[in-house]
Amino acid sequence: MKEPMVAIIDYQMGNMFSVKHACDHVGINATITSAPEAILSADAAILPGVGAFGAAMENLRTLDLSGPIQEFIGSGRPFFGICLGMQLLFSESEEFGDSPGLDIIDGKVFKFCQSESCRVPHMGWSPIIPIEEGGLPWAGTPLQELCRGEWVYFVHSYYVLPNESSCVLSQTPYEGVLFCSSLSVDNIFATQFHPEKSGKSGLSIYAGWKRMIENWS
Repeated sequence: MKEPMVAIIDYQMGNMFSVKHACDHVGINATITSAPEAILSADAAILPGVGAFGAAMENLRTLDLSGPIQEFIGSGRPFFGICLGMQLLFSESEEFGDSPGLDIIDGKVFKFCQSESCRVPHMGWSPIIPIEEGGLPWAGTPLQELCRGEWVYFVHSYYVLPNESSCVLSQTPYEGVLFCSSLSVDNIFATQFHPEKSGKSGLSIYAGWKRMIENWS
C-alpha cells in the first residue's frame, strides 16, 4: 500500500520545521510546501502558524492558497490546523477590527480581554479538559492517548468560539475564559495549542492523527 503523503502548508507564518520534525518522529511522510498543486494532490494536510490573523489571510491570498485549502477540506481528506492555523478556519476574527477568515467553521476568533491587568499572550503549559464528563474522553480522536487535564503548550492572545459547541473536543481555562483548545469537525482536527512543542503528549497526538490518515487512505 502506498504511504500517505502529507502537505505542511507554508504561508510564511510560523515554524514549519518543528511540525515537520514531529511528523518525522512518528513516521508521517510530510513535505513543507506552498504549491497549490502539491497540497491538492496530498493525502492529508497540516496548516500550522503563529502571528497575526489578518497578515496570515493576506499571505494565503497572495500565495493563492485560500481556494486550494477550502477545496482540500471539501474533499474529505484529513486536515490538521494548529494554533493560528486553527483560527484561520473560522468565519472571522476581531483582531485589528473584524477580519474575514477561510469561513470553513462557523464562529469567530476573540481576544482574551482588553484590560491592562489581563496577561496576554497566554504562553506556557496549561491543561486540556474534555468537554463531557465520564466515559473514555477523546476515544477515536488524536487525543485518545491523553489523560483528562493533560498539560500542553500554548502561545496565543486570541481564542476561537465555534457557533456549534458539539465540535469542541477540549477546553482550557485562562483569564476567566474557558476556551476551546481543540476541536473536530468532519475531517478537520485542530488545536489551539502546539502539539509539536508539547513533549510526549504532543507526539502521541501526531501518532493518533497518523492513524486517522491511515484509516482514511
